[in-house]
Amino acid sequence: MKKLLAFTALASIVMSGCLKVNIDDSVTNNGSTETGNGTLQERIIASKTINGIINEVVELPKGKYTLKGYVYVNNRATIRFAAGSVIVSDTIQKGALIVEKNSRLYAEGTAAEPIIFTSGKAPGSRKPGDWGGIVLLGNAPTNRSTTPIIEGGINSEYGGSVAGDNSGILKFVRIEFAGIAADPNSEINGLTCGGVGSGTTLENIQVSYGNDDAYEFFGGTVNPKNVIAFATADDDFDFDFGFTGRLQFGISLRDPLFVDGGDAGNGIECDNDGTGTTATPRTRPQLSNFTFCGPNGATGTLANHNFNTRWRRATQFVLRNSILMGYQKAGFQLESDSTAASYLDGRSRFRHNLVHAVTEPYKSGSSLVTAADMRTRAEGNDSCQTFASSDAILLKSPFALNAPDFAPQANSPALNAASFFGMSGFTATTYVGAVGATDNWVGSWTSFTPQTNAY
Repeated sequence: MKKLLAFTALASIVMSGCLKVNIDDSVTNNGSTETGNGTLQERIIASKTINGIINEVVELPKGKYTLKGYVYVNNRATIRFAAGSVIVSDTIQKGALIVEKNSRLYAEGTAAEPIIFTSGKAPGSRKPGDWGGIVLLGNAPTNRSTTPIIEGGINSEYGGSVAGDNSGILKFVRIEFAGIAADPNSEINGLTCGGVGSGTTLENIQVSYGNDDAYEFFGGTVNPKNVIAFATADDDFDFDFGFTGRLQFGISLRDPLFVDGGDAGNGIECDNDGTGTTATPRTRPQLSNFTFCGPNGATGTLANHNFNTRWRRATQFVLRNSILMGYQKAGFQLESDSTAASYLDGRSRFRHNLVHAVTEPYKSGSSLVTAADMRTRAEGNDSCQTFASSDAILLKSPFALNAPDFAPQANSPALNAASFFGMSGFTATTYVGAVGATDNWVGSWTSFTPQTNAY
């Protein structure tokens, strides 16, 4: 969320009523996406174009639709896409889909027919930042003292007191080539969640070649499962403002030749807030069964590839039963005294993980603990294992960008190494990492060659 790359800037406009801003600074009024007769739903189906404001129930059959500019779903409206649909962004008025508080998005694909949100450009010419991304805004708690406004030039509020709030369902969804920077340090990510509650379903989602973060969670309580971040510029999973949800079964795979030119790319970046206060609820994501694959020292790796985990600014966390491998500058990293204090007193937990990094498997930016102390603690009571080589973890082909395989080989230390003691709300496995020897959810619905796909 701290990216400084320059893209087409949006004017900062204070909005009122139902007027909203498109990516090209044009203003659309209430209710219509295209002129003509019929209901809003009928006009969208006829024109295959979605723009302006959706303020009623819209259910779209399987098809290809163009997202034109910033599209807002509000007024307790819903928009539903059928399995197998493809939603591309207009190449001039770069699109973004913003689902505001009390409204919902239903994008329920299947393994055979995923729903794809992608660039409107032809294969071979698509680039990260070709469009905005998906923004879900809900009523779940944050740690802000006033109602926050989501970043990205959107001017919409999020957050509240409804932990179980429901912003809809995303299943078997791919989000490709997103990530517009509206202003420096104010971007739309592949999937942005502001105050999204645990009543929302986020499962089997892949964000590929995003120009900022793949996923960012500003507060909220949502519990994603089966999520992939592939070739992200900035951070793969970013947590802020009191997020307290659970994530299980996740993959991060970095492209050595692509990274944020103005910031640094991390597997996880996590803050309580931007200034490191102890506002409550404290940011405390709980993650289990993740496989993080950094550049692994590949030829030509760009300098801004950074840490596997960047726990900073008074955050708390739980990371268990996971594989950290191949990140350039550090694996398990603590960046502030307040963050380190929560790790040392047990409020944060790092247990039953396999740890490797190109340079420093453990790194401390705190005066309270050294990297050597972190390693001793991890390998002792916390039952972690440290590896000098990523090959020693014995995954099949985790760094193959076009056709990765994250499953453990026979005799891999990832097998039979998990522990779910004291963990609630998670599915117990015997293996650590995102997939097991036979339990592999990364199937035909994913794509690791989005540049060449024809839609």
